[in-house]
Amino acid sequence: MADKLKQLSIDRQPSGGRPRRRVPRWLWLAAIVAAIALAVGIGRTRRAVEVTTVKVTRAWPSAALSTLNATGYVVPQKKAAIASKATGRLEWLGVREGSPVKAGEVIARLESADLEAQVAQAVANVESARARLKQAEAESLEAGRAMRRSRELRAQGFISGASDDNAVSRAQQAQAAVGAQAAAVRQAQAALVLARVNLDNAFIRAPFDGVVLTKTANVGDVISPFNAGADSKGAVVSMADMATLEVEADVSEASLFKARQGQPCEIQLDALPDLRLLGEVRSIVPSVDRAKATVTFKIGFVERDARVLPEMSAKVGFLSRPLTADERQPRLALNPKAVADGAVFVVRDGHARRRPVTLGGKLGDLVEVKAGLALDDSVVLEPGALEDGAAVTEKKP
Repeated sequence: MADKLKQLSIDRQPSGGRPRRRVPRWLWLAAIVAAIALAVGIGRTRRAVEVTTVKVTRAWPSAALSTLNATGYVVPQKKAAIASKATGRLEWLGVREGSPVKAGEVIARLESADLEAQVAQAVANVESARARLKQAEAESLEAGRAMRRSRELRAQGFISGASDDNAVSRAQQAQAAVGAQAAAVRQAQAALVLARVNLDNAFIRAPFDGVVLTKTANVGDVISPFNAGADSKGAVVSMADMATLEVEADVSEASLFKARQGQPCEIQLDALPDLRLLGEVRSIVPSVDRAKATVTFKIGFVERDARVLPEMSAKVGFLSRPLTADERQPRLALNPKAVADGAVFVVRDGHARRRPVTLGGKLGDLVEVKAGLALDDSVVLEPGALEDGAAVTEKKP
């Protein structure tokens, strides 16, 4: 009976007969510590302070000297659309956009076979008129000799007065014919000049030294500047004298007292943000734009750069005095609201680290940073009671 009861009992040992191992106590302790550290880290992350940050940037000392700012565009003072007074088909074009040209240089040519024929015909007419003049002069010379003989014979009584009068009349007519032929020569010469001018109009020349800006016609196009039809072109190219570039800027009439003729300026181009060029007010348009309530100022470049092109947008700072050499270099600058007790909080890897800085003078709305920071450092704006090493998250201002 006992054996049967023993067979009915449940064997709680593993099938292999090995006893079950217990987890060591130190592993449980390590897991608990890790869980606590994770919870603390998550808690700290959740408690990170949200701050507004600004970048350390570059600023120009001229900002502190600027009494007025205006915007405008670079324009050439000397600019022209080049065409021909003749009408015809464009046969040759020797320039393209950006080509430099000299005054009087042939840049294009129209078909001119008919004009060349007209010049040849005018030359022949001049030669024919000169030949007729020579013939008239010879006849006048002969008529003069006949008149003198007639007078001698009349004085001796060998001919009648009527015969002498006829000889005098023929001499006068011959002399008049000489004058008429001389006028015909001059007329033929004038016609030759006109034919040559028409031929010369077929050659399109640059009116001044400059650079080709745009090309508006191609070989084969019909050029008709005075009456451009649907299938014809007016100007062949447009060009400008790059030495006459200037900035046209609109100044509010309420700010006119801040600007004057000859005032020093600093020109900044949007296409070349790291370039600052000196300029001065060359002229002021003596009229107010009623719609915009502005006056146009023309600011000339005191120094030039080959990268400056027409129609570039520009910003002009009207300065209270000329800049010194040292003031023409950019400097590190920062929003003064980021400075507290001579230090700033630099944000890096999610933490704000306090860093002392050495400041300089004002640069417009910014303050110069002489030491302690580098370009593009991210610092906390208005740190307040922020602690050194505090966890932070950045947001845009």
